[in-house]
Amino acid sequence: MTTPRITDSHCHLDFPDFSDSRPEVIARALDAGVHRMVTICTKLANEPEVRAIAEQNDAVFYAAGVHPMSAADHPPVTTDMLVELARHPKFVGIGETGLDYHYTAESADIQKRSLRIHIEAAQVTGLPLIIHARAADDDMARILTEGYRAAPYTCVMHCFSSSAELAKAALDLDFYLSMSGIAAFPKSQDLRDIFAAAPLDRILVETDSPYLAPPPNRGKRNEPGYVVHTAEKGAEVFGLSYAEFAARTEANFDRLFAKAAAWQGEPASEAPA
Repeated sequence: MTTPRITDSHCHLDFPDFSDSRPEVIARALDAGVHRMVTICTKLANEPEVRAIAEQNDAVFYAAGVHPMSAADHPPVTTDMLVELARHPKFVGIGETGLDYHYTAESADIQKRSLRIHIEAAQVTGLPLIIHARAADDDMARILTEGYRAAPYTCVMHCFSSSAELAKAALDLDFYLSMSGIAAFPKSQDLRDIFAAAPLDRILVETDSPYLAPPPNRGKRNEPGYVVHTAEKGAEVFGLSYAEFAARTEANFDRLFAKAAAWQGEPASEAPA
């Protein structure tokens, strides 16, 4: 029986947690049917390392941006910087960016400026925006909506664990919600209810590894292969078989991350200097 193919739409393969085992981690993911991974750069200074991981592994794509928790101590990012990075054939998304008032509320104004720059880069490039949102639902919904009304763009609410109201605001813009290991935690029924109420064609799955490992690996280092466990819970939420849910989320990923879907394994000859 063929193992259903699935994509980990958000992981952090450059993090030190994987420094001594990255090839093995990627190999285990492939063995589990995770045929694609998008590794996310959270500080532009680290972009060359993240890019190299994507270049060295056909199954790995990447995105880059400035994480909101780093916005205050990171050199100001510009739209032109992000647009230039997006020329790379395996660069498939803008971010992660967003707002985090749980840990870094004191830098809210800087975070909002950074978010708007990333939105503009998504509008210019046509690549999906990758959003981190924590304890900032009202500002997040307002800024995303204002940007979309100025010029439409695509977006995924990564590791979604916010309110039903923010979910509705995102879905009203035809954005996507990404299900992480949090959705598989026993006490996350309210979050599962939010996903269950969303259109199935707006759902992605991810690990956010090395964080948030789903059961049965909760408390351990997460890795891309464990997205299978989150997808198993997603299948249960939507009343589907695992194979059906995997196929639907694959179609969703291909629609949103069209550049990754179109990848044919060409040499990475357009890398920024």
